[in-house]
Amino acid sequence: MPDSPRSAPIIEMRGIEKAFGAVQALRSVDLVLYPGEILGLVGDNSAGKSTLMKILTGAYQRDAGEILVAGKPVHFKSPHESRAAGIEMIYQDFALCGNMDVGQNIFLGRWPRRGFFVDRRRMYAEAEGVLKRLKVDVNSVYQKVESLSGGRQQSVAIARAISFEPRVVILDEPTANLSVMATERLLETMLELKRQGVAQIIISHRLVDIFAVGDRVMVLKRGEYVGDRYIGNTDEHEVLEIIVSGTRDQALTADQARNA
Repeated sequence: MPDSPRSAPIIEMRGIEKAFGAVQALRSVDLVLYPGEILGLVGDNSAGKSTLMKILTGAYQRDAGEILVAGKPVHFKSPHESRAAGIEMIYQDFALCGNMDVGQNIFLGRWPRRGFFVDRRRMYAEAEGVLKRLKVDVNSVYQKVESLSGGRQQSVAIARAISFEPRVVILDEPTANLSVMATERLLETMLELKRQGVAQIIISHRLVDIFAVGDRVMVLKRGEYVGDRYIGNTDEHEVLEIIVSGTRDQALTADQARNA
């Protein structure tokens, strides 16, 4: 749950619209995220979930609407700009270099230097620190990423994101290709991030995962917002009904749910 009824949102997206040619991908979509909250973003394959998040991170440019981060209007032109504002997105492919080791991947493209040379001792020490912070079990920061299981590669991708000290982390189908045990470890990592005050948005088709760690679930249907629910006030069956029916007035907005 948000910290209190008076918590100020960390992210506000208002009236977001996006078209790709004749296809209207998003129609006046609103989204609110509070500090330390875990929000599940759900819907069918054409709902617009990833498109909305790519607009938030600057990978796509919105056609209309506004975005506020900690109450300040922003217009990110690239993921680099959203990262500078404390927003990280982890994609399904993890964006890791398999032929490099764990430490190199965590600090990929920004290896600490001592003069003209990479400060390897500092890099691996800081990599171990990030993994320890997340309570992630990786055998060695010197291990090649390609030798890791899917679950541990996911952990390295999250560690890389956390090394930027984000306020918001977005995970795109994070458990889609993970084993049951790896999924449990990942959910534990999400809860650890929550305890550290990091807000998270989970794009997922697996409602069971969202209900395991989430505070709230928001539903999109054919590019439109159709409502959301607090996890403690609903169940998977009701959320599935909203996804299938797509009837907007079946669901309360977050603010309405808060005051109900």
